[in-house]
Amino acid sequence: MRKLTIAGLALATVLTAGCATTDQGAVDEANATASSAESTAKNALSTANSAAGTARSAQQTAQEALAAAKAAQRAADEANERAKRMLERSSMK
Repeated sequence: MRKLTIAGLALATVLTAGCATTDQGAVDEANATASSAESTAKNALSTANSAAGTARSAQQTAQEALAAAKAAQRAADEANERAKRMLERSSMK
């Protein structure tokens, strides 16, 4: 009976060790997956920040282009007014 008890304890120890090894493997794999996910998230955040910076720069360029277009429109309107006045004066003569 004593040998059977010792054999049972030995078997239980082996099974527990096997489960612990399997569990540790699962934990290691989960940690590796979490680490990979964290790295992917950091890369995504970096890409998003870069895209946001590019978008801000593009918006600034568009605003500057719009301001230049408005200034050009004002200059063209003024030139048209001057030309109109000159034509009116020349037709009176």
